Amino acid sequence: MRFVLLLTLLLSLGLAHAEPAPAPASGDEMSRFINDRGFLARIGDVGNKVTNRASELVMNSMAFLGVPYKRGGTQADTGFDCSGFVRAIYEQTAGLLLPRQASEQAAATQKIDKHELQPGDLVFFNTMRRAFSHVGIYVGNGKFIHSPKPGAEVRVEDMGVSYWAKRFDGARRVNAEEAQQAPAR
Repeated sequence: MRFVLLLTLLLSLGLAHAEPAPAPASGDEMSRFINDRGFLARIGDVGNKVTNRASELVMNSMAFLGVPYKRGGTQADTGFDCSGFVRAIYEQTAGLLLPRQASEQAAATQKIDKHELQPGDLVFFNTMRRAFSHVGIYVGNGKFIHSPKPGAEVRVEDMGVSYWAKRFDGARRVNAEEAQQAPAR
């Protein structure tokens, strides 16, 4: 199921043709499969404009599609809340430790204009009548991945949908130089 959702997202991000990206250094099975099938080439400008780290953030976040929401959750095996999901992805992929709450993540990151969004940036929403009460990771083409609410699972959604458009609270970029490095495991 996760693979089908990942494939659908990658194909929906664009059908522009470009040279295939080099094989990922991580060597994990999903990345090799995606690269071998040429899916990265199909995302066109998105793949050409972002850094390897941002692409890796997005790709790794897709591996968690279908993980259930859990209030206060920070791990895939038990579930994530929105900020726990973002924190886990940045820690696992980039080795950066973001604050635990969505509002703290907003305060610790660089404000950017919505039109400057690139895959891997954070998008914030006012879902609880307070600023920065929800966070997700921008994946490109107006879509973001997040852990939405109790009873739901990590999923990709369109920021243009009325619900999200009305509640959009801002975009932020994680500055690797300013973010805390996660301790080595």
